[in-house]
Amino acid sequence: MRLRIEHLTRYSFSQPVRHGLQRLRLIPKHTQGQRVLDWQMELSGARREVEYDDHHHNRTTLVSVEPGATEVEIRCIGTVATADNHGVIGQISGHMPQWAFLTQTPLTRPGQNVRAIVSELDVPRGDTLAMLHRLSSLVLSHVAYATGETGVHTSGEEAAALGKGVCQDHAHIFIGAARSLGVPTRYVSGYLMLTDRIEQQAGHAWVEAHVDHLGWVGFDVSNGISPDERYVRVATGRDYREAAPVTGMSYGAGETSLEVRLAVEQQRAEQ
Repeated sequence: MRLRIEHLTRYSFSQPVRHGLQRLRLIPKHTQGQRVLDWQMELSGARREVEYDDHHHNRTTLVSVEPGATEVEIRCIGTVATADNHGVIGQISGHMPQWAFLTQTPLTRPGQNVRAIVSELDVPRGDTLAMLHRLSSLVLSHVAYATGETGVHTSGEEAAALGKGVCQDHAHIFIGAARSLGVPTRYVSGYLMLTDRIEQQAGHAWVEAHVDHLGWVGFDVSNGISPDERYVRVATGRDYREAAPVTGMSYGAGETSLEVRLAVEQQRAEQ
C-alpha cells in the first residue's frame, strides 16, 4: 500500500520569541514493512541547525526559532510504501541495549491500578505472544478511549486510575505492565490511515514488545490489533518523551497555542 501523508504543526506565540529550539522527530525511515518513497519537511519561522540519528535510531532534526518570530510552522509531506507483516518488525538497528527497555520511566512506572490489570492475566507466561495480546485487551477494557481527559504529562498509572485515556495512555499502561513482567517494550509514534476519514487531529501511538524468535512485535492497544499496512512508524523510545514528534523550549514567547492538521490517505501507485 502507498500512503500519502501531509502533516502540519503550527505554533503561535502571543509575543515575539527571543530564543527558541525545537527537536523534531518527523522523518520516517526504511524499516521492516515500510519504505519511504519521498519525504519533505518545510519550515517557516525556524531554520535547520543539524540533522542526526538519535540513540533510538530516530531521524532527528534540531531547529532554531528565528528571533522575533510570532509563529512557527512545520509542514511534512511524503509518501511511504507499506506492507502487512502482522505486526512483526523483527530486529531494528539502534544504540539502546535491550535491557534498557525493561527500565520504567515516570510515565510508565506501574502502581496499584496497573498492577491490578496485570493480575487479571489468565495466559501462561511461557506463551509471551499470547500473554501480550491478552494484556492489550485487558488495558483497553479497563481504560476507555476518550479524548480531552488526559495530557502529555499524564502517566500510565494516572490514566489507569482515571479509567479513560487516548493512545498515548494505553501505550504507557501496556509498557509499564509488560516491563513488570520482564518483557522489553517500547513506545512508537507514527501515523495511521483511518477507514472513515482522511483528516485527523493528531498522529498515533502504539507499542512494540520484544518476543523471542520474532524480535519486536507491534500492538495497537487502542484499536485492539497489531499494526498492518495502514501504519507508518516514525519514532521509538522508552516512552512518549523520547519519541514525541516535537519537543522544545522558547523564551519571550508569552502564551503559546498549537494547531495540528494531519491527512493520511491511500495513493494509487500510478499517481
